[in-house]
Amino acid sequence: MIVIETIPDMAYLRNNLKEPVGFVPTMGFLHEGHMSLVKKARSENKTVVVSIYVNPTQFGPKEDLSKYPRDLPRDLAMLEKEGADVVFFPSDKEMYPDGYDTWVTVDNLTKPLEGDSRPTHFRGVTTIVNKLFNIVRPTNAYFGQKDAQQVLVVKKMAADLNMNLKVVVCPTIREPDGLAMSSRNVYLNPEQRKAAPVLNKSLLLAKELFIGGQRDAAVILKQMTSLIQKEPLADIDYISISDTATLAELKTISQSALISMAVRFGNTRLIDNILLG
Repeated sequence: MIVIETIPDMAYLRNNLKEPVGFVPTMGFLHEGHMSLVKKARSENKTVVVSIYVNPTQFGPKEDLSKYPRDLPRDLAMLEKEGADVVFFPSDKEMYPDGYDTWVTVDNLTKPLEGDSRPTHFRGVTTIVNKLFNIVRPTNAYFGQKDAQQVLVVKKMAADLNMNLKVVVCPTIREPDGLAMSSRNVYLNPEQRKAAPVLNKSLLLAKELFIGGQRDAAVILKQMTSLIQKEPLADIDYISISDTATLAELKTISQSALISMAVRFGNTRLIDNILLG
């Protein structure tokens, strides 16, 4: 496994990689959710490239950039075991040199949900993903369904900018008690960790109501909210029932919907979602 730290070195190596190239962008502190993406990439490509970069431009001024968990030796050991070929591990100065002043934005899809709560977040995401795509030039790029809005935004960017790659979406990986795997789960204290699976329980409740024939979004939202509010450590940021393509809020679910949420446990903000239909 080769570890690359500069863009020129990555560009030089890229010219000699066997096609197709699968790419998994990460912020490190890897878990089984990330590993599922690497496994999928390994099964579908001759070469697998993984990036590890905690991107400062997708964090707000009061968010957790400085304390975001990092453990490069552990990450590299996990990736080598899983058969990754190349790890791209650039510095901030490498990705955003002095005088950097160019941004990539996707408009409508970034306004609701996470965009409403974190106004500058997606500008940072789309800019760094665009840069990484340009540097790595993957055939296939792998993302997790847990970040449902991010997946839609990246797909839209790739389509609108005629990027010659396929965005592959992989299922959310969960802990045995249903909590979606996330690098931020490490922030939870024991009591918060015990409470956090209420997110998945509320999503399963929504699924049960939908399968039972309920199509009124307000009814489903009310029952989900009631369930989460029974957990005193949970503080709801938002719960949404939206169109799976546009993220427009739905009053009535016809055939499908994305149910997504953000909930805080103390200072830790967790997101989760489920696709209906």
